[in-house]
Formats: sequence, C-alpha cells, structure tokens
Amino acid sequence: MLTSVDTDLIRVLADPIRMKIVNLLARETLCTTHLVEEIGAKQTNLSNHLRVLREAGVVETEPCGRFTYYRLRPDVIATLAGQFTELAETARTTAAADIKRACP
Repeated sequence: MLTSVDTDLIRVLADPIRMKIVNLLARETLCTTHLVEEIGAKQTNLSNHLRVLREAGVVETEPCGRFTYYRLRPDVIATLAGQFTELAETARTTAAADIKRACP
C-alpha cells in the first residue's frame, strides 16, 4: 500500500510564522492581539496567516465579543503525524526486505 502524505498541509505548515502560531496555539487558545504580541508581526500579516491556517482546517475560531480566539485542531496535526509514521514504517519494511527495483 502506498502511503500518501498531505502535501498541501505541509506547505501550509512550512511557513515559519504559521508554525510559530501553531506552536503557540498548541499551548493555549489565543486571540489575535495575543498572537501579534507574541510573534511581533503586523496584524494584517498575522490575519492573513490565520486565514490560511483556518482554510486548511488547522485552527478553529471562537468569537468572544469584539475579539476572535483561535484554537489548534490537534486531530489535523495527529493525522499528518500518522501519515509520516506510516511512511516511515513502509520505509523500514522496504529496507528490511531489501526491496529494490532492477535497473533496465
């Protein structure tokens, strides 16, 4: 069975600012103001990164008055981790069986 890794999600998480956001949200639910303070990015730039994370399903929002709180969706991260685990297991099995394609 060929293991497939979600390359679109990898691209989303490959950005250093988005990865900082993910790391912060893994520890606590934060509003945009908190994230601006922690990361030091401009609000418009941060909002764009949060939109990308939201559209990719990595974070979810919770309105609270005039603020919006962001929460990490751990199931999405766990699914990606599982895909990498399966890929590593496939590589271990291939290496153990010494599977290699013959050259023409």
